[in-house]
Parts: sequence; structure tokens; C-alpha cells
Amino acid sequence: MALGLYISVPFCRTKCTYCNFASDVFSRAAFERYVERVCADIHSTAQTAQKAGGRVESDVDSVYLGGGTPTILDCQQLARLFVTVRQNFRLLPETEITVECAPGTLTQPVLETLLKCGVNRVSLGVQSFVDQEAASVGRLHKRTTVFDDIARLRAAGLVNINLDLIAGLPHQTAESWQSSLTDAITTGAPHVSVYMLEVDDDSRLGRELIAGGTKYHAHFVPDDDLTTELYGSACEQLDAVGIIQYEISNFARPGLESRHNLKYWTRRPYLGFGVDAHSMLPATSNVLEAVRFSTTDSLDQYVSGSPLSRTEVSPEAALEESFFLGLRLTQGVDLSELRIRFGNAALAEYATAIREFVDSGLLERNGDRIRLTGKGRLLSNEVFQKFLAESCASATDGIKSA
Repeated sequence: MALGLYISVPFCRTKCTYCNFASDVFSRAAFERYVERVCADIHSTAQTAQKAGGRVESDVDSVYLGGGTPTILDCQQLARLFVTVRQNFRLLPETEITVECAPGTLTQPVLETLLKCGVNRVSLGVQSFVDQEAASVGRLHKRTTVFDDIARLRAAGLVNINLDLIAGLPHQTAESWQSSLTDAITTGAPHVSVYMLEVDDDSRLGRELIAGGTKYHAHFVPDDDLTTELYGSACEQLDAVGIIQYEISNFARPGLESRHNLKYWTRRPYLGFGVDAHSMLPATSNVLEAVRFSTTDSLDQYVSGSPLSRTEVSPEAALEESFFLGLRLTQGVDLSELRIRFGNAALAEYATAIREFVDSGLLERNGDRIRLTGKGRLLSNEVFQKFLAESCASATDGIKSA
């Protein structure tokens, strides 16, 4: 089974106030040491997999450079990452190669480098087309910057573009959200990711909201009800123009769904390299279903060679993951497939939970397929918690979809 590769680039021009990922602003002097370490890890893939107890294949059909902002690396550093990947893996002809870009970082030399490296998909971190909203959370681009980047990507022949949007940003209203949605649709981008603002203590804005303060424009953040309405509006309007929801936060024209991120939700094998990067491989042990391992979220510790964190995935945990991850997808979960894979007895343990959620309108069932309803997508954490044990809580740690 072909692998997905994820490479983390944790460097940014500025740290957005809502960001809860392991990325930050560092001096350019750190870039070279980091790329050197990532390349060394890629070269050591076979030994790492063996030590973790996982089986690794050489075929790859998705590569994803995420961040952070990968496009602030020097062109030579970007090229070196791709060269190292191709030296150690066999990229299949249909391989999807995605790079995340902050609008305004896609200079002509960078664009030319991406094309030479085979990049065929770009994810633009727009978040909002309204300049006031973007500026309030630390984004450096303007609305016109996004349109300019898209025009240059298309002129270069790169048309598979994703746009990230966030519902719930400071100063956001129903009217301003409509403006962003209209602009996103007008661009003709075939893929849009819509996230609701996460409020937790891992971001500056989140901490300020929890504390009830006013820094970072926290007192201008819309309430939960409005944020929910904005998300629902996006679902309806994107669907109406043929950009169909296939995962809780992801929408695409048919055939242009993110191959890489589908690996996460369908539990296909993937390897992560760099800071706070996560991997999942089939286990070599007959008593385990898979192994997960991850790197530290500290840049200094990663560059210094901090050991991996490893989690064994038993068949019981794998079944829980299959529910938790599979229900994120609009197509839902096929119970007959799980029954074949994990057995009738294992699946029977979830019969009561499934029935309760169907009765409460959070799940719908059609034969052996279950899926979240519209209401269930808004209350997905409540559903997932019923299926998710602490043993597999790392299943989506560090995963960002676009």
C-alpha cells in the first residue's frame, strides 16, 4: 500500500494569534540546521520503522509540505527536501504533491522551484478575504494578494488549489463571512477547507478568550452560535456550487479531494518528518494492528535528536480509530467492512452507542453504513468521545487537513 509523506516546516514570518500548531518565528540561521536534520531522518526511514516495529513501503502517492510556512525556506532548501524524498522513495506517477503557502510568500523563484520539484497542488492559508479580519490575527496579506497568487499559479499551470478559511475570527460578521465565501467561490479554487476557530490554551487568542480579556481583539470574536451559523452557511453555499463536503472541514469538486488527508481519515499508512510530525505504519507484530510514532514539538529538541514517542495500536484501538476517524468523512463508516476486519463480537460492543446516536439525530444509518447528520457534524466531539478510548487519543494529534 502506497505511503503518504508529511514534512513539517515550522517556520513563519509571523505567529498568528489563533495558531495552536508547533510553528513560530525563527531566525533564518535555524533553517539550514533544520533541513539538514529532516533530510537525515528521511535517509534513516528504514531504521526508524524497524525500531518502531512498523512495516514501511517505498512506494509513495502523496507528499505534503505543511507548516508553518514552507515557502519561506530558501529555494535550495526546498529543492533539497524534494531531492531527498525522491532519493529514498518511489513516487508513483499519480502522486499528489502539496505545499502550504501563506499568501504573499509565493515569489517567482519559489514558484519556479515548486514546479521543478513536481508540486501539483498548493494550499493557500487565506483564513479571511476581509483585510481587517486577516490583520487582526496577524496575517500579513491583503485580499488582493490572494487573487494575485492564484492568478500566477494558474498562469504557471498549477490549478489544483485549496483555500483555508476560518469561521469565528475577530470582527467577523454574517456579512463579512458572506464576502469571504463569495470571494472563495469566485476564485474557482476546486478545494476549500473551512475550520471553526479553536478556543484552547495552546494559542494566544484562545488563552485570552478563556481569560475573558481584550488582547488580540478577543472581545471582537463572534459567539459560538454565530460561528456555528457561519460554518453552516459555508456548507450550504459550497455544496450549491459543486464544491462538495467530503469531511467535516473539507470541501472539493469531485475527484479533487485531498489524497493525502484522506489517508488520515481512512487509516492508510503515512510517515511524518520534522517537528511535531506523526506517523502510522502497519505493525510487524502479529498482536498489534499498527504503530504510531511522533517527534517532539520543540525545535531545539528535534534538531538535537530527541527520541520518538511511540504508541502501539491494538486491534481494539484500531476499531475505535476506525469509528472516530471514519465518521469525519461524509461517506461515513461501513459496518460490514469493520465486521469482516475486526469480527462480529468486537463490533457488537458499539451497537448501543450507534442506536442511541441514531435515535438522537446525530447519526443516520442506511443499511450497514452510518454517517454523521448535519447536527452530528456540529456535535461531532460528543459522538467521537463515545467511540474513542484514551488508548487511541493520539490518532489525529498534529494532523492538519487542507
